[in-house]
Amino acid sequence: MKNPVFTALADAARSGEKVALGIICGVKGSSPQKVGAKALFHSDGRIAGTVGGGCLEAEIQQRAIKSLRTGEASIFDLLLDHDFGWDDGLICGGKVFGVIIPDAQKAGDAFWNDLAERKATLDWGVRGDFKISLASDNSDVGWIYRELVTPPAALWIAGAGHIAQGVAPLAAQLDFTVTVFDDRPALANKQFFPGDIELRADTWDRLLPLPLPETPSFALIVTRGHRHDALVLREWIHKPFHFIGMIGSARKARTIFEHFRAEKMATEEELQRVACPVGIKIRSRSVMEIAVSIMAQFIEKRSEVAEREAAASGWEPPEIGVSRCKLLLK
Repeated sequence: MKNPVFTALADAARSGEKVALGIICGVKGSSPQKVGAKALFHSDGRIAGTVGGGCLEAEIQQRAIKSLRTGEASIFDLLLDHDFGWDDGLICGGKVFGVIIPDAQKAGDAFWNDLAERKATLDWGVRGDFKISLASDNSDVGWIYRELVTPPAALWIAGAGHIAQGVAPLAAQLDFTVTVFDDRPALANKQFFPGDIELRADTWDRLLPLPLPETPSFALIVTRGHRHDALVLREWIHKPFHFIGMIGSARKARTIFEHFRAEKMATEEELQRVACPVGIKIRSRSVMEIAVSIMAQFIEKRSEVAEREAAASGWEPPEIGVSRCKLLLK
């Protein structure tokens, strides 16, 4: 899923349209959006993305349109108190800091398109002179805002049946790069998996040893039966997946796990990364309800990974796992 703001900036760069970029660069207390939220403001009132909605976004939009007229960048500092947000129901009580950059499209089509595509990790930001550029070192000196844009997390799905057909397109919408594996070409085809979902149809002995991509990776096992589920798990449990979900009952999990322990096929640490039955409990019955319950759990696990990585690196944790920000305006 491409970032709509970066995509709109690339479009504006190609067409030569003047647009203003607003970014939330710092937050204290409660706010409708977090560090890294951004919106692109057009002179005719159109907005791509969001910096919080309501009166907050209206205020930033007003400043952004003014910046398009004057050509001057600015920093904003807004207190979301009773006086500011009562009429629009926005009384978060926090404070937001940010920057508005007119003519943000001037960074160029290629620059914004690379950020939108997210094929590689890119460190970019806004300098103290309001220039937009890539960062070449780890120093925060001279920056108002910095963001690390990373490729999407990977979701590998073993099995191309009904559950996979429900999960895969939903996962793609939720910003996972999805690959579906099955030994049945009749199911692993674009008739059931349209869009950007990658399909791999072959024998399991050829599919299972494939190496993981160099991004945080997650796995879902939903093959046509317990035997095939265990076959996939026996191989995938040794791969560096952050989390593995497997369809089935608690009894199935006990049976497979006891067998893995008895045969020394997995360590306790490896088994703890496996959830069976997969999904959060929402009393799901239909395929799409099951898909929602499964993806809710994967979103939670992806956020946990992102928070750990952000804490270790000194960056702010992202909202959806695809970028990290430096808290430079306080």
